[in-house]
Amino acid sequence: MADQQKESGRSPTAEDSPRQSRSEPVRGPSGAARRACRRLEKLTGHTVDGVSAVHREEDGWRVCVDVLEVARIPDTTSLMATYEVELDEEGRLRQYRRVRRYRRCATDDYC
Repeated sequence: MADQQKESGRSPTAEDSPRQSRSEPVRGPSGAARRACRRLEKLTGHTVDGVSAVHREEDGWRVCVDVLEVARIPDTTSLMATYEVELDEEGRLRQYRRVRRYRRCATDDYC
């Protein structure tokens, strides 16, 4: 555990232990966003760029996570994607799906 702390530069948390994270409910939108990002990064291997939405649902959370799918030079031509991640009350992944793929420099047509 001490080696883990030295490598990461931070102290271990309940989130680091799979058994403990299952028993602790998600605390607020920022907690849901952090868990969704970690789960998605582990599953896809894509680097998380940010969170564009967090929505509280009756029995969990829906989080839109933006990731870098293909890095290019210049960076404005990199391919990005938005994934919708659904978590239950405990922060366990229910499902995820890619809902949008775009170039980093692209803007939405709607506002």
